[in-house]
Amino acid sequence: MIVNPQFFNYRLIIGSLLVVLTVLGIFSFTNYKSIKSYEEFLRQEKFLIEKELSEMLESYDELSEDYDLMATQLQEAKLETKQALDSLRLLKSDLSIITKFKDQLILLKSKSKLLVSTIDSLNSANKLLEKEKRYALTAVEKKSMAINQLEEVNDSLNRTIDNAAILKAGKIEAKSYKLKGGKKRYTSRARRSNAIDVCFALNENPLTVKGPKDIYIQIVSPQGNIVSDKGEIKFGDTSLIYSKMEVVDYNNSNLDICTAIIASEDDKPLSKGYYFVNVFHNNVKLGSTSIKLN
Repeated sequence: MIVNPQFFNYRLIIGSLLVVLTVLGIFSFTNYKSIKSYEEFLRQEKFLIEKELSEMLESYDELSEDYDLMATQLQEAKLETKQALDSLRLLKSDLSIITKFKDQLILLKSKSKLLVSTIDSLNSANKLLEKEKRYALTAVEKKSMAINQLEEVNDSLNRTIDNAAILKAGKIEAKSYKLKGGKKRYTSRARRSNAIDVCFALNENPLTVKGPKDIYIQIVSPQGNIVSDKGEIKFGDTSLIYSKMEVVDYNNSNLDICTAIIASEDDKPLSKGYYFVNVFHNNVKLGSTSIKLN
Protein backbone atom coordinates (compact mmCIF):
# COMPACT_ATOMS: atom_id res chain seq x y z
CA MET A 1 0.00 0.00 0.00
CA ILE A 2 1.44 3.28 -1.04
CA VAL A 3 1.01 6.20 1.40
CA ASN A 4 0.95 9.70 0.05
CA PRO A 5 3.42 11.79 2.12
CA GLN A 6 1.58 14.98 1.46
CA PHE A 7 -1.67 13.54 2.72
CA PHE A 8 0.11 12.28 5.79
CA ASN A 9 1.50 15.73 6.52
CA TYR A 10 -1.96 17.25 6.29
CA ARG A 11 -3.28 14.76 8.77
CA LEU A 12 -0.40 15.51 11.12
CA ILE A 13 -0.95 19.24 10.88
CA ILE A 14 -4.70 18.87 11.46
CA GLY A 15 -4.07 16.64 14.48
CA SER A 16 -1.61 19.15 15.92
CA LEU A 17 -4.06 21.95 15.39
CA LEU A 18 -6.76 19.99 17.16
CA VAL A 19 -4.46 19.40 20.11
CA VAL A 20 -3.55 23.10 20.23
CA LEU A 21 -7.18 24.13 19.98
CA THR A 22 -8.07 21.71 22.71
CA VAL A 23 -5.32 23.03 24.96
CA LEU A 24 -6.30 26.61 24.18
CA GLY A 25 -9.93 25.82 24.95
CA ILE A 26 -9.04 24.29 28.24
CA PHE A 27 -6.75 27.22 29.07
CA SER A 28 -9.39 29.75 28.03
CA PHE A 29 -12.06 28.02 30.08
CA THR A 30 -9.77 27.81 33.08
CA ASN A 31 -8.71 31.42 32.63
CA TYR A 32 -12.34 32.51 32.28
CA LYS A 33 -13.22 30.76 35.50
CA SER A 34 -10.27 32.41 37.24
CA ILE A 35 -11.31 35.85 36.01
CA LYS A 36 -14.88 35.24 37.14
CA SER A 37 -13.65 34.06 40.52
CA TYR A 38 -11.39 37.11 40.81
CA GLU A 39 -14.22 39.46 39.88
CA GLU A 40 -16.48 37.74 42.41
CA PHE A 41 -13.76 38.09 45.03
CA LEU A 42 -13.42 41.83 44.29
CA ARG A 43 -17.21 42.20 44.33
CA GLN A 44 -17.40 40.47 47.73
CA GLU A 45 -14.56 42.58 49.11
CA LYS A 46 -16.27 45.76 47.91
CA PHE A 47 -19.56 44.62 49.41
CA LEU A 48 -17.93 43.87 52.78
CA ILE A 49 -16.18 47.25 52.85
CA GLU A 50 -19.46 49.03 51.97
CA LYS A 51 -21.24 47.07 54.67
CA GLU A 52 -18.68 48.02 57.33
CA LEU A 53 -18.77 51.68 56.27
CA SER A 54 -22.60 51.65 56.42
CA GLU A 55 -22.55 50.09 59.89
CA MET A 56 -20.10 52.75 61.03
CA LEU A 57 -22.45 55.47 59.75
CA GLU A 58 -25.36 53.90 61.63
CA SER A 59 -23.30 53.74 64.81
CA TYR A 60 -22.43 57.44 64.43
CA ASP A 61 -26.14 58.26 64.02
CA GLU A 62 -26.93 56.42 67.26
CA LEU A 63 -24.12 58.23 69.07
CA SER A 64 -25.39 61.58 67.75
CA GLU A 65 -28.83 60.88 69.22
CA ASP A 66 -27.53 59.78 72.62
CA TYR A 67 -24.54 62.02 73.12
CA ASP A 68 -24.15 65.56 71.81
CA LEU A 69 -21.13 66.65 73.85
CA MET A 70 -18.76 65.69 70.99
CA ALA A 71 -21.09 66.72 68.16
CA THR A 72 -18.31 68.30 66.07
CA GLN A 73 -16.02 65.25 66.25
CA LEU A 74 -18.91 62.91 65.49
CA GLN A 75 -19.99 65.00 62.51
CA GLU A 76 -16.46 65.04 61.08
CA ALA A 77 -16.08 61.26 61.47
CA LYS A 78 -19.51 60.71 59.96
CA LEU A 79 -18.74 62.96 56.96
CA GLU A 80 -15.39 61.25 56.33
CA THR A 81 -17.02 57.80 56.46
CA LYS A 82 -19.87 58.86 54.15
CA GLN A 83 -17.46 60.31 51.59
CA ALA A 84 -15.49 57.05 51.58
CA LEU A 85 -18.70 55.01 51.11
CA ASP A 86 -19.99 57.24 48.29
CA SER A 87 -16.64 57.10 46.48
CA LEU A 88 -16.46 53.32 46.78
CA ARG A 89 -19.97 52.91 45.35
CA LEU A 90 -19.11 55.05 42.31
CA LEU A 91 -15.81 53.33 41.42
CA LYS A 92 -15.40 50.01 39.60
CA SER A 93 -13.89 47.16 41.56
CA ASP A 94 -10.22 46.45 40.97
CA LEU A 95 -7.48 45.32 43.27
CA SER A 96 -5.84 48.73 43.70
CA ILE A 97 -9.15 50.42 44.60
CA ILE A 98 -10.13 47.64 46.99
CA THR A 99 -6.70 47.78 48.63
CA LYS A 100 -6.91 51.56 48.94
CA PHE A 101 -10.35 51.47 50.56
CA LYS A 102 -9.39 48.60 52.85
CA ASP A 103 -6.53 50.73 54.14
CA GLN A 104 -8.90 53.69 54.51
CA LEU A 105 -11.39 51.45 56.31
CA ILE A 106 -8.70 50.37 58.79
CA LEU A 107 -7.87 54.03 59.45
CA LEU A 108 -11.55 55.00 59.86
CA LYS A 109 -12.16 52.07 62.20
CA SER A 110 -9.19 53.14 64.30
CA LYS A 111 -10.56 56.69 64.52
CA SER A 112 -14.02 55.34 65.32
CA LYS A 113 -12.66 53.11 68.08
CA LEU A 114 -10.81 56.06 69.63
CA LEU A 115 -13.90 58.27 69.35
CA VAL A 116 -16.20 55.65 70.89
CA SER A 117 -13.67 55.02 73.66
CA THR A 118 -13.55 58.76 74.42
CA ILE A 119 -17.33 58.97 74.43
CA ASP A 120 -17.57 55.93 76.73
CA SER A 121 -15.12 57.58 79.12
CA LEU A 122 -17.12 60.79 79.04
CA ASN A 123 -20.32 58.81 79.58
CA SER A 124 -18.80 57.08 82.59
CA ALA A 125 -17.64 60.43 83.97
CA ASN A 126 -21.09 61.88 83.26
CA LYS A 127 -22.82 59.04 85.11
CA LEU A 128 -20.49 59.56 88.06
CA LEU A 129 -21.24 63.29 88.03
CA GLU A 130 -24.98 62.59 87.82
CA LYS A 131 -24.67 60.23 90.78
CA GLU A 132 -22.72 62.83 92.76
CA LYS A 133 -25.26 65.47 91.73
CA ARG A 134 -28.16 63.32 92.97
CA TYR A 135 -26.27 62.67 96.19
CA ALA A 136 -25.58 66.38 96.61
CA LEU A 137 -29.23 67.26 95.88
CA THR A 138 -30.39 64.67 98.39
CA ALA A 139 -27.98 66.06 100.97
CA VAL A 140 -29.18 69.62 100.24
CA GLU A 141 -32.82 68.54 100.53
CA LYS A 142 -32.11 66.83 103.85
CA LYS A 143 -30.28 69.90 105.11
CA SER A 144 -33.11 72.14 103.88
CA MET A 145 -35.62 69.97 105.70
CA ALA A 146 -33.47 70.05 108.84
CA ILE A 147 -33.12 73.85 108.54
CA ASN A 148 -36.88 74.23 108.04
CA GLN A 149 -37.53 72.06 111.07
CA LEU A 150 -35.03 74.08 113.09
CA GLU A 151 -36.66 77.30 111.90
CA GLU A 152 -40.06 75.97 112.95
CA VAL A 153 -38.66 74.97 116.33
CA ASN A 154 -36.91 78.34 116.57
CA ASP A 155 -40.11 80.20 115.68
CA SER A 156 -42.00 78.15 118.23
CA LEU A 157 -39.34 78.89 120.85
CA ASN A 158 -39.40 82.57 119.94
CA ARG A 159 -43.17 82.64 120.29
CA THR A 160 -42.85 80.83 123.60
CA ILE A 161 -40.18 83.27 124.75
CA ASP A 162 -42.21 86.25 123.51
CA ASN A 163 -45.27 84.96 125.34
CA ALA A 164 -43.22 84.24 128.43
CA ALA A 165 -41.64 87.71 128.25
CA ILE A 166 -45.00 89.50 128.36
CA LEU A 167 -45.63 91.58 131.44
CA LYS A 168 -48.17 90.03 133.77
CA ALA A 169 -50.13 91.74 136.50
CA GLY A 170 -51.25 90.30 139.81
CA LYS A 171 -54.64 90.91 141.40
CA ILE A 172 -56.14 94.26 140.42
CA GLU A 173 -58.10 96.17 143.04
CA ALA A 174 -60.24 99.27 142.63
CA LYS A 175 -61.79 101.47 145.36
CA SER A 176 -64.06 104.44 144.89
CA TYR A 177 -63.88 107.48 147.18
CA LYS A 178 -64.67 111.13 147.53
CA LEU A 179 -61.66 113.42 147.21
CA LYS A 180 -62.06 116.78 148.93
CA GLY A 181 -59.34 119.06 150.22
CA GLY A 182 -56.71 116.40 149.54
CA LYS A 183 -58.47 113.97 151.79
CA LYS A 184 -59.93 110.63 150.70
CA ARG A 185 -63.21 109.31 152.03
CA TYR A 186 -63.91 105.83 150.66
CA THR A 187 -67.51 105.21 149.66
CA SER A 188 -69.48 102.94 147.37
CA ARG A 189 -72.19 105.50 146.77
CA ALA A 190 -72.15 106.78 143.20
CA ARG A 191 -73.22 110.37 143.92
CA ARG A 192 -70.58 110.81 146.59
CA SER A 193 -67.69 109.29 144.61
CA ASN A 194 -65.52 111.40 142.35
CA ALA A 195 -62.35 109.26 142.13
CA ILE A 196 -61.22 105.65 141.93
CA ASP A 197 -57.92 104.20 143.16
CA VAL A 198 -56.56 101.37 141.03
CA CYS A 199 -53.83 99.18 142.59
CA PHE A 200 -52.02 96.17 141.11
CA ALA A 201 -48.60 94.52 140.96
CA LEU A 202 -46.43 93.80 137.96
CA ASN A 203 -45.14 90.29 138.53
CA GLU A 204 -41.49 89.28 138.53
CA ASN A 205 -40.38 88.09 135.10
CA PRO A 206 -36.67 87.67 134.23
CA LEU A 207 -37.51 87.28 130.51
CA THR A 208 -39.11 90.72 130.22
CA VAL A 209 -36.87 93.48 128.94
CA LYS A 210 -35.96 95.90 131.71
CA GLY A 211 -36.73 99.59 131.48
CA PRO A 212 -39.62 102.07 131.28
CA LYS A 213 -43.05 100.58 130.64
CA ASP A 214 -46.14 102.48 129.53
CA ILE A 215 -49.09 101.29 131.64
CA TYR A 216 -52.58 102.37 130.62
CA ILE A 217 -55.61 102.28 132.97
CA GLN A 218 -59.04 102.27 131.41
CA ILE A 219 -62.27 102.63 133.42
CA VAL A 220 -65.53 102.01 131.57
CA SER A 221 -68.76 103.43 133.04
CA PRO A 222 -72.09 101.56 133.08
CA GLN A 223 -73.04 103.61 130.01
CA GLY A 224 -69.92 102.42 128.13
CA ASN A 225 -68.07 105.72 128.38
CA ILE A 226 -64.44 106.08 129.44
CA VAL A 227 -64.13 107.78 132.82
CA SER A 228 -61.64 110.69 132.77
CA ASP A 229 -61.11 110.23 129.02
CA LYS A 230 -57.53 111.18 128.06
CA GLY A 231 -57.99 110.44 124.39
CA GLU A 232 -57.05 107.67 122.01
CA ILE A 233 -53.63 106.11 121.34
CA LYS A 234 -52.90 103.92 118.32
CA PHE A 235 -50.85 100.72 118.22
CA GLY A 236 -50.56 99.80 114.56
CA ASP A 237 -54.03 98.65 113.48
CA THR A 238 -55.47 98.85 117.00
CA SER A 239 -56.25 101.78 119.26
CA LEU A 240 -57.00 102.34 122.95
CA ILE A 241 -58.99 105.02 124.74
CA TYR A 242 -57.60 105.33 128.26
CA SER A 243 -58.29 107.06 131.54
CA LYS A 244 -54.69 107.45 132.66
CA MET A 245 -51.14 106.49 131.66
CA GLU A 246 -48.37 105.67 134.11
CA VAL A 247 -44.73 105.24 133.08
CA VAL A 248 -43.06 102.81 135.47
CA ASP A 249 -39.45 101.61 135.68
CA TYR A 250 -39.53 97.82 135.59
CA ASN A 251 -36.47 95.83 136.70
CA ASN A 252 -37.81 92.27 136.37
CA SER A 253 -38.90 92.16 140.01
CA ASN A 254 -42.34 92.54 141.60
CA LEU A 255 -43.50 96.13 141.34
CA ASP A 256 -46.54 97.48 143.23
CA ILE A 257 -48.42 100.29 141.51
CA CYS A 258 -51.30 102.43 142.76
CA THR A 259 -52.77 105.33 140.82
CA ALA A 260 -55.80 107.55 141.21
CA ILE A 261 -58.33 108.18 138.45
CA ILE A 262 -60.08 111.50 139.10
CA ALA A 263 -63.47 111.88 137.44
CA SER A 264 -63.73 114.83 135.03
CA GLU A 265 -66.56 117.34 135.21
CA ASP A 266 -68.26 115.52 132.33
CA ASP A 267 -68.33 112.32 134.42
CA LYS A 268 -69.95 113.89 137.49
CA PRO A 269 -71.97 112.78 139.18
CA LEU A 270 -70.94 109.14 138.70
CA SER A 271 -73.77 106.83 137.74
CA LYS A 272 -74.96 103.79 139.63
CA GLY A 273 -73.87 100.40 138.30
CA TYR A 274 -70.76 98.45 137.51
CA TYR A 275 -67.50 100.12 136.49
CA PHE A 276 -65.01 97.92 134.63
CA VAL A 277 -61.32 98.58 135.26
CA ASN A 278 -58.79 97.35 132.65
CA VAL A 279 -55.02 97.56 132.84
CA PHE A 280 -52.86 97.51 129.66
CA HIS A 281 -49.19 97.47 128.81
CA ASN A 282 -49.30 99.24 125.46
CA ASN A 283 -52.07 97.33 123.65
CA VAL A 284 -51.68 94.10 125.69
CA LYS A 285 -54.29 93.64 128.36
CA LEU A 286 -52.72 92.65 131.70
CA GLY A 287 -55.89 92.13 133.67
CA SER A 288 -59.22 93.61 134.78
CA THR A 289 -61.64 93.98 137.67
CA SER A 290 -64.91 95.74 138.40
CA ILE A 291 -66.59 97.70 141.19
CA LYS A 292 -70.20 98.45 141.81
CA LEU A 293 -71.40 101.90 142.82
CA ASN A 294 -74.76 102.14 144.47
